[in-house]
Amino acid sequence: MNGRFKDFEHLLRMAALFAAGILLFGVARAELVPKDFGKYGHYRAGAIDDAAARPLTYAGRARCTECHEDVVTAAAPAKHKVLSCEACHGALLKHADDPAVETPKVDSQLLCLRCHAANTGKPSHQPTVVAKDHSDEPTCISCHKPHDPRTDQE
Repeated sequence: MNGRFKDFEHLLRMAALFAAGILLFGVARAELVPKDFGKYGHYRAGAIDDAAARPLTYAGRARCTECHEDVVTAAAPAKHKVLSCEACHGALLKHADDPAVETPKVDSQLLCLRCHAANTGKPSHQPTVVAKDHSDEPTCISCHKPHDPRTDQE
């Protein structure tokens, strides 16, 4: 081969590698992507059944309010009112079903700092603190009411 086609063999090898790559991708995708993926958009249809089969662990705010309406009322004027009770206290379906079985526990400093530790990723409207500079107290609830932290403990 001379002239224009002298590099034709290199182009054929490159095209063969490209085709092999596409074929390999197609085979891998067919093997690894579940058959029901994409039935309801960019999701696996069986995920709905998988989630429904898992046992419930969260009770929901309505269940908490049944017994702790005073706490929900106390939190109403504060910004923490938008948080679910279980965001801080953890999954409490067992407690809601039988309060003697499980008691909610909270390590306030670790919990509060999860949202309120000062770092550059926090939005400017969210109050943040540097814990070691903020207080010598071992826990946040030594000074702040957890459901309405704007007010000090009495």
